[in-house]
Amino acid sequence: MIAPAVGPVLLLLAGALAVWPVRRAAGRLSALPGPPSWAGRLPVPATAGVLVGGAVMLASTPLVAGLAAAGAAAALTAWRRARRADAEEERVAALTEALSALAAELRSGRPLEEAAAAAGAACGDRAGAEAVVRAVRAPASFPVPAADAGAWDAAVARVAAAVRLSVRTGCSLAAVVGAVEDDLRARRRHRLELRSALAGPRASAALLAGLPVLALLMGSGIGADPWRVLTTTGTGQVLLVLGTALEAAGLAWSARLVARVAP
Repeated sequence: MIAPAVGPVLLLLAGALAVWPVRRAAGRLSALPGPPSWAGRLPVPATAGVLVGGAVMLASTPLVAGLAAAGAAAALTAWRRARRADAEEERVAALTEALSALAAELRSGRPLEEAAAAAGAACGDRAGAEAVVRAVRAPASFPVPAADAGAWDAAVARVAAAVRLSVRTGCSLAAVVGAVEDDLRARRRHRLELRSALAGPRASAALLAGLPVLALLMGSGIGADPWRVLTTTGTGQVLLVLGTALEAAGLAWSARLVARVAP
């Protein structure tokens, strides 16, 4: 007879085998029906929290399962926010390369339409290529970005403003586009320098956040069994909730301090 805790493990192994990257697995997955329409509307962090909480429920108490679910949702939210920031940074870098190509084409004497098309082809991001072409052809379609706009939206708006300035004053578009490109490169260098300078404080915050886990492991190593005390006694459960709340507050405060310096 299979133990109750072994069932979920077997299900996870079966799922891993089903999605193993081989041709037969691809055939099996293609034969499966697609997800229901409501699946795309589920919040991913909340769904991950529910799944993690359900898995932890099998091996621990409901309190630990709830804390694990909240922690998983918060961690996934932070990870997705970091991924979006990295993706936007890559889009700004691709837009910068497109502006470099546009300025070079204009300095070589090519017509504006051909230079814009060449700049779009040099841009590694499809949305960035379309934005460059549209900013050159119809700069008035780009409104002034809001104060909380992302780096990519602000960069595209500066490109459109440069084209409008060139049309209005008759100054060289290549020079104006080159100035915008230099500004984007300077901003990128500044952000990289700030991130390098903040690498030490971030590592220190991560180390301090891991100290409670290390303390639990050390206590278990000497036979004190702190995990049983925290999960089965009333006082221990209160301390567990309070410690987890203080841990989350410390991480959020550290992240806020870092974000104010290097957003």
